[in-house]
Parts: sequence; structure tokens; C-alpha cells
Amino acid sequence: MLRRYIYPLFIRKRFYASVVLFGFLAFTYDFVEVRLTDATLIKKLEENAFAYVPKVTHFRQWGREMRYVEVGDANKPLILFIHGAPASSSFWTGMLRDSTLLAHAKLMAVDRPGYGYSGYGHPEISVKKQAALIAGILREQRAHHQKIIVHGSSYGGTVAARLAMDYPELVDGLLLQSASLKPGAETTYWISYPTSHWALRNFIPGSFHTANAEKLSHRDQLEKMLPGWSKIRSKVIVLQGKDDTLIFPENATFAIEHLSNAASASITMVPGSKHDLLWTQRPLLIHSLLELLK
Repeated sequence: MLRRYIYPLFIRKRFYASVVLFGFLAFTYDFVEVRLTDATLIKKLEENAFAYVPKVTHFRQWGREMRYVEVGDANKPLILFIHGAPASSSFWTGMLRDSTLLAHAKLMAVDRPGYGYSGYGHPEISVKKQAALIAGILREQRAHHQKIIVHGSSYGGTVAARLAMDYPELVDGLLLQSASLKPGAETTYWISYPTSHWALRNFIPGSFHTANAEKLSHRDQLEKMLPGWSKIRSKVIVLQGKDDTLIFPENATFAIEHLSNAASASITMVPGSKHDLLWTQRPLLIHSLLELLK
């Protein structure tokens, strides 16, 4: 008797949860695309202390379009920012306008495949291919910049590490911030599974679909990177919130243990911080980037 009562109750709760979920996705659809048009992005970045004129470029390689934005003095070193998920190059607007960074480097941010205006909603789950696409952009930049620093946040840190592994000649310094690096050492929320199903895919924003596809492939992609850690030759700084419940702190110690051939490697575990270093620890991020520029 009790079982006959509990089972329908469970079904009803699942139904109500589904209604709430789809209502939330419908309401937030326009807000969670987390991308800015070329014109809007340029307008925001024009507000910098040096009156630098930003430039947006659409780079095509291997049948994929990659968008990136750059601002600053072309004669200075280059800092490239790689975002996590779901996000886009607009995630870095505050850093791209930072006067301290602009005084020392030209700044650039890229839309990773499937985000922003780099084939929005069409993911590339291979981290190796993502790194190769970004390397194509950096090769064109290398002729103008003797030093290139790469700052990867969250899953952008995964791509940044792969970039430094596969193309050590393009990366002189590497900042891994809250980066997913150790296979299995992260939280995967239950919502990633139902919303990755083909029947539900069209009901969620393209950035969420891309993030889901990546999330469910994280362990496999990170395991494929295991043999490559010894190929990283650049200076490396690893920053991690000690209370991060999304990307666990052991990711940072894992990286340090595997950076056997890096020019140098240091780690900072930030007490009281979670997966929010970009907003709560910006001075630390800027200081770390300046250290890598030395």
C-alpha cells in the first residue's frame, strides 16, 4: 500500500521539477547566452585608460570559425585569456580593460569552439582540436610578440594546458586558474545528463548545450592529456580556491606534481575562495600575470 502511494508521488515530483526546469530555461534563454556582438564588445572595450582601439577578428580554420578580440599595444607582450563554460570572450571584459595589464601587454580573448561567435551551440569536445584552433591564431601573433602568456580559467585552463603541451613554442607563461586538470576531480551536476539528450537539446541555450557536451567528456579528455604534462616548458602559476566545490582543490596539486619540465611552477591555494577567483581575487590574478611577464 505504501509503495503504491510513494511511486506516484515520486513521478509527480519529477514532473513538477521538469516544469520548473523548462520554465527557468525559457525565462533565462536570452540571459544565459553570455555573448556580446562584435559592435557591443568593441564599445565596451573602447572604455580603457589608454584609448586603445579594440579589434575583433573572425578567424577560419579547418571549417570552423573562431572569433577573438584584441586591445592594446602591438609592440608589447601578449596575454591571451581562455574562458570556461558556459561563457565567451565577453567573460574577460574587466580584465581586457584593466589599466595595469594594458600598461604592460596587449590583451586578447578568444571565443572557444561552440561559444560566443565561434560556431555557437556546435561544440568541439576534443581538447586537442580546441588547442590546435587557438594555436592557429597564436601563430599569426607570434611574429609580433616575443612573449605570449596564456591565462585559462576553469575548463579554459584545461585547453590552456593542452595548448602549452602541444605547442610549447607558442606559450612562454601559463596561468591556470581554478582549472579542471585531474580526471574525475570535479562536480558534475545531475542537470547535465537530461539536458544533453537530443530530445531536450533544442530547449536550452547553445552555450549550455556546448557546456554539457564538454562536461560529460571531461574525464576522457583529461585522461588523454596525462602523457603530455612533461611537454610543458613554460613558467606556470596555478591558482585555486581552497573551498572550490566545482573544480576540487586537488586539481591544483595534481598539476604541480606533473609539471616535471616546466621552467618554473608555483601554486597558490586561496583560503575562503570557491570557483570565483576572477571576481574575488582579481588583484592576485593581475599580480600573477605580471610575474609571468617578467
